[in-house]
Amino acid sequence: MKTIAIIPARGGSKRLPQKNTKLLADIPLLAHSIVYAKKNNQIIDEIYVSTDDKEIKQIALEYGAKVIDRPKSLSGDLEPTVTALKHVLGSVEGGVENVILLQPTNPLRPENLLKDAFDLYLKGNHNSLFTVSRNHQKFGKINEGKFVPFNYEIGQRSQDLEPLFFENGLLYITKSEKILNDIIISEDAFPFEINHIFASIDIDTQEDFDYAQYLYKNK
Repeated sequence: MKTIAIIPARGGSKRLPQKNTKLLADIPLLAHSIVYAKKNNQIIDEIYVSTDDKEIKQIALEYGAKVIDRPKSLSGDLEPTVTALKHVLGSVEGGVENVILLQPTNPLRPENLLKDAFDLYLKGNHNSLFTVSRNHQKFGKINEGKFVPFNYEIGQRSQDLEPLFFENGLLYITKSEKILNDIIISEDAFPFEINHIFASIDIDTQEDFDYAQYLYKNK
């Protein structure tokens, strides 16, 4: 039984056209996740890119990934990621035990992130693991024109907030049997906490891309 990495990369981005092929630090955005997976070849047996786009396919092959051609029926804006993962699993020969999901829109990851997370995933015999980061902001709701604090009281210091966490998208690890049942994050998933500047990157707009460029050059 093997562990594979899957990088889902559609070609139809609306807010930032062709974002997966845009050059971030002289290589395509998609390629950063492929390179990261290749550096972790002691964990990852095979790397697959799922795409409906010819240019993305060419880039994936150039950087050493295998490509699964995603049908248009699974490539719409509202299509959940798990259907692409299931399609890959249905196309791969041989038994797959674990799937590592690397989103191309989260291109920068700490060097030892996967090793540390995968060790914990195996030792804990978890069905899935995903990365989270602590929130340090004061949230509230606007109700009938009035601001109603959600996670704090007016005047409370930020450092005294009750800990809240957000799913940062850097890394997901899941048993293949869960994905085949339409689950990426299981009910008993382990939240792997990582508080790193790279966790703030999720590229969807030009501003997000510019910020990633800045962090790559400076961090």
